[in-house]
Amino acid sequence: MTSNDFGAAHHPPLHDPESSPAATVSAARGPGPAPADLLRRLRARGVGDPVTHVERVPARAGVPAPWPSWAPEELRAAFTSRGVAAPWQHQAAAADLAHEGQHVIVATGTASGKSLAYQLPALATLLADPRATVLYLAPTKALSADQLRVVAALELPGVRPACYDGDTPRAEREWVRRHSRFVLTNPDMLHHGILPGHAQWSGFLRRLAYVVIDECHTYRGVFGSHVAHVLRRLRRQCARFGATPVFVLASATSGDPATAAGRLTGLPVTAVTEDASPRGGVTFALWEPPLLPPEPGSAPPASTPPVPPPATGDGTAPPAPPQATGDHDDLRQVRRSALRETADLLADTVAEGVRTLAFVRSRKGAEVVAANARRSLDDAVPGLGDRVAAYRGGYLREERRELERALLHGDLLGLASTNALELGVDLVGLDAVLICGYPGTRASLWQQAGRAGRSGQEALAVLVARDDPLDTYLVHHPEAIFGAPVEATVLDPANPYVLAPQLACAAVEAPLTPADLVLFGDGAKEAVDQLVEAGALRQRPTGWYWRHRERPEVDLRGEGGAPVCVVESSTGRLLGTVDGSSAHFLLHRGAVYLHQGVSYVVDDLDLADGCALVHAEEPDWSTHARDVTDLSVVSVRSYVDAGPVGMFLGEVDVTSQVVSYQRRRIATGEVIDTRPLDLPTRELRTVAVWFTLSPQSLALAGVQPADVPGALHAAEHAAIGLLPLMATCDRWDIGGLSTAVHPDTEAPTVFVYDGHPGGAGFAERAYGTASAWLRATRDAIAECGCETGCPSCVQSPKCGNGNNPLSKPDAIRVLDVVLANLPE
Repeated sequence: MTSNDFGAAHHPPLHDPESSPAATVSAARGPGPAPADLLRRLRARGVGDPVTHVERVPARAGVPAPWPSWAPEELRAAFTSRGVAAPWQHQAAAADLAHEGQHVIVATGTASGKSLAYQLPALATLLADPRATVLYLAPTKALSADQLRVVAALELPGVRPACYDGDTPRAEREWVRRHSRFVLTNPDMLHHGILPGHAQWSGFLRRLAYVVIDECHTYRGVFGSHVAHVLRRLRRQCARFGATPVFVLASATSGDPATAAGRLTGLPVTAVTEDASPRGGVTFALWEPPLLPPEPGSAPPASTPPVPPPATGDGTAPPAPPQATGDHDDLRQVRRSALRETADLLADTVAEGVRTLAFVRSRKGAEVVAANARRSLDDAVPGLGDRVAAYRGGYLREERRELERALLHGDLLGLASTNALELGVDLVGLDAVLICGYPGTRASLWQQAGRAGRSGQEALAVLVARDDPLDTYLVHHPEAIFGAPVEATVLDPANPYVLAPQLACAAVEAPLTPADLVLFGDGAKEAVDQLVEAGALRQRPTGWYWRHRERPEVDLRGEGGAPVCVVESSTGRLLGTVDGSSAHFLLHRGAVYLHQGVSYVVDDLDLADGCALVHAEEPDWSTHARDVTDLSVVSVRSYVDAGPVGMFLGEVDVTSQVVSYQRRRIATGEVIDTRPLDLPTRELRTVAVWFTLSPQSLALAGVQPADVPGALHAAEHAAIGLLPLMATCDRWDIGGLSTAVHPDTEAPTVFVYDGHPGGAGFAERAYGTASAWLRATRDAIAECGCETGCPSCVQSPKCGNGNNPLSKPDAIRVLDVVLANLPE
């Protein structure tokens, strides 16, 4: 049985987290009900049954293996003292490969004890060679801090583990460089701090034996492509000092992990995917919030002017923030808001004494869920709301650490978190996980669901569907979740928008040589030539040299600039930070900003200084930014001529601008007003997939000329919503635009583009699976029970045109024309 197989289904299993057969004894449950009973109570609390499907993932026993003969006795004793009597088979297999010098990836389910697979060879080497060092990379600071606790608790002599990241005080950094032999950091710090200061790190790099890359499935898209070159820069510096470290990667179950790991590291990697760890049983429910009757006397939905603009779209800035014009708690939605439903479920489970983690897609959403759950609990039992909190990026270090401590020690019973806690932080004792909206990939879904049941206990996982085409499709097609393999990780190190800046960074660290170009792979020579032509590099007989005094500014995560600080005007207190691209949507003048349940209103946004001034206020309205998008075709890479239909893949230029925001009543969703904004335009060159149709084919299908904009616009929204079924993305990674006559195609056209500079591989995936993608899109629209279109099929939570115009029946006709002509 592979890690992707579970009986007849192909979803990754969920596991007991402990890394040893010693931990197979189930811990006693707390006072809360068993998962099946809890689900029964939750289902009975409302009108009708919101559960569309229940999947039972049965428990499974683990398969142990003996300790490797090369593992020193003191290391075995240290693990045994922590409750690890022996490794599971997959841990021992991966550890053996790494100890033999092979690069290896262990890709098994959540809580399967992947950390022991790299801790064994790494720590054994540190004990055997007093000069050896280990570098550990994690995508989040929380995960690094958690691993530090684990390694430090082993109390091994001479290892001296230490974190080296943005939270490390300046006074401690020198000590870490000189004395720590097990350094835990993240790709950002490796890129910004360690590699530029390689001379100071020479002693550490010269003795580097292992590089551990934890949760490597998160390195996808543009971020993953950048990290791939940061790792090549690390290999380059190690080679200059005479070191050839072994790479050990840990990943959630994913499609073809060996290929993805090889693309990430540039090395041949062996995959270990047979999962031998035990797993507690899980009850997994798909939950669709109930329909809401229209609010009596409520104002009609806001609309754009009666004459629509020539192009309508689901615009995405690079990258589009999840909070852009989002799916917040608007009571006039067709279905009850997923945020409110999740908040009620969180309050109910906490009231039952059940430790619960609620995953919410956006930072603002996490704050809303936590605040509503606290309010409900305090109304029932004053003070019980204190057992619930929010957790998200942008908090200060002290706040994050205190929340992690409170959750680990049981001071908190409920936590509403962004995916910052999706990764392998050891959250022992959780009984239930609520997932507010499909997280974008099956890999993330199973990773989040696997946070529950971490002591061999039975656990409950609930996916709460948003009013969104993909979510609606999934809760009514459970085989798309439980019967499908997880996605392959998509990244493209040859992306010229990634490769050229990374080569510039490498040239600053040491002049580039022809051998280095081989290391950096396809397109490196062309990128170097472009840098020479641009005056950034100078070619000399010994290589290519960086010409400028300052280093190139390279943003690994593609977040569109430096973070913006949120400062309280009256006190000067720093509340938190927001990434640069999201600032246009979340911190514009007049925006409502939430932080730990407290509401603030933005007085001023200074993008040049990276600062937003806010004051505390509890308005009875929320804010929703709106943007406009324009697109032009730069080049065509590939196309399919299907008679009246054309399918294209190529480069496009996208310009977007946040132009206004709406204020809406929190209680009713009524639009109070729309206020203009004057924010700078943002430009993006990226990769898009698009299809064209002849006007004659639309007329023959019964689409009237006046209805063409609404038909294309509705098809575009639904296509964006369903693309995550085919690619490792979610709708916030991609944008779109549709128009009855585009000046570059001279035909009715629907564009879907990657929301990242240079593209992230998503459009290519859409182009390669166009028939299956658009078939699922057509089915999702046709099977939706609404009459004229709703957020479950053709409305978009981030539409810059206020979801106007839209024509659901004509969108089906448009897709029928495409599918009838497009080859499979």
